[in-house]
Amino acid sequence: MIRNEPYWWQAAPPQTLPQQSVASRSDVVIVGAGYTGLSAGLTLTRAGRIVQIFDRMRPGEGASTRNGGIASANLRPGHAQLVKKFGLERADCILAEAKLAREDLAQFIAAEGIECDLRITGRFSGASKPADYETLARESDLLRKSLGIEAFAVPKAEQRTHLGTDFYQGGMVRMDIGGVHPAKLHAGMLARTLAAGAKIHGETGVTRVRPDDGNGYVVETARGTVKARHVILGTNGYTDKVDPWLRRRMVPVRSRIIATAPLSDDLMNELMPERYMLSETRKLHYYYRPSPDGRRILFGGRDGTIAGDPDWPTESLRRALIDIFPVLDDVEITHSWFGHVAMNRDMIPRIFTRSGVHYAAGYCGSGVVWARWAGQKAALQVLGEDAGRSALDFRPPPAVPFYTGTPYFMPAVFAWLTLQDRLNHPRRAKQTGTP
Repeated sequence: MIRNEPYWWQAAPPQTLPQQSVASRSDVVIVGAGYTGLSAGLTLTRAGRIVQIFDRMRPGEGASTRNGGIASANLRPGHAQLVKKFGLERADCILAEAKLAREDLAQFIAAEGIECDLRITGRFSGASKPADYETLARESDLLRKSLGIEAFAVPKAEQRTHLGTDFYQGGMVRMDIGGVHPAKLHAGMLARTLAAGAKIHGETGVTRVRPDDGNGYVVETARGTVKARHVILGTNGYTDKVDPWLRRRMVPVRSRIIATAPLSDDLMNELMPERYMLSETRKLHYYYRPSPDGRRILFGGRDGTIAGDPDWPTESLRRALIDIFPVLDDVEITHSWFGHVAMNRDMIPRIFTRSGVHYAAGYCGSGVVWARWAGQKAALQVLGEDAGRSALDFRPPPAVPFYTGTPYFMPAVFAWLTLQDRLNHPRRAKQTGTP
């Protein structure tokens, strides 16, 4: 029987914190106790600020303990797209910041002594069609020459030395990306933030944030009201009606992951000989990886639903896994779960300020690295430090037209992207007779 909860929760389930009284005053109130909120809270409390963090769920119960644990700081637009949209200078700065954010996460985990199975394994990105391979080859050149990242193209003829499949048309390997156990990472951050002195109120939703006559903010919660000099919102894909303005700019998209039953060492060595993190270039792309113990495959992709928990997205992921690895046709699926990623119209992570409130959100499915980085940057901005500057900090992302919180358009988008991928993949095109 498939368990409808994250595989990660076996080792590190979300914690129900002891209930504390809500203090009537704080230097900073943070909304959201995931990676973003904890990173901001840890930075601020260690700087001597009085901090309270609120989350309507258990801390980390959202995407922070549900994600795939791939520490990529991925950027959805390529360099050329970034240049076209934001200009060459900002595009280069964003790419450089992604490198810094990855390195900073590894340094943070090591310095804090957080046991979360961090391994820098490298990542293989599979090309879904020959033109994508050429794009990946150019990207590998850019990474080497501009950022000094070890990266190289993998022609299809050499693909099986890196990944046990013929599904892709070659790919690219970059060696600066790795994986973590995301729930263990969150548990470590939670413990250190509490030890630093932050008050964390789980299962305590924030219902309203309003200005306090030019002297900070009044934050209304389910268990009391707080006056604070500063507010940081770190709700990302779980933004609710507490901030309708932000909600119109962050579209929650369900991302689902399945976990296989343990596989034999021989089979894992055949399918994932290098134990890379894995991605691909399809429009409705999948991401996958070996489990930290190297015994299972964790396979994820966009869910396509907006309500309930039907069975078909799990079966759809299982079929996609078998498309890549036909030998897994009879494999048992032990876990299936989803969480919300937050997309925005800029399609890059964002840090910005509006009416004095600090925001860190919109990680577009790459929050393992970006959420902690952005939360830290927001905290440094509250502290007035130059280190709070970021290439991601400019105008807020534009609102999504006619959108107020329910992503009604996602099933249609999911169906359209699925059709394009079926028609564009060489194997699918041959089967359907598409030129």
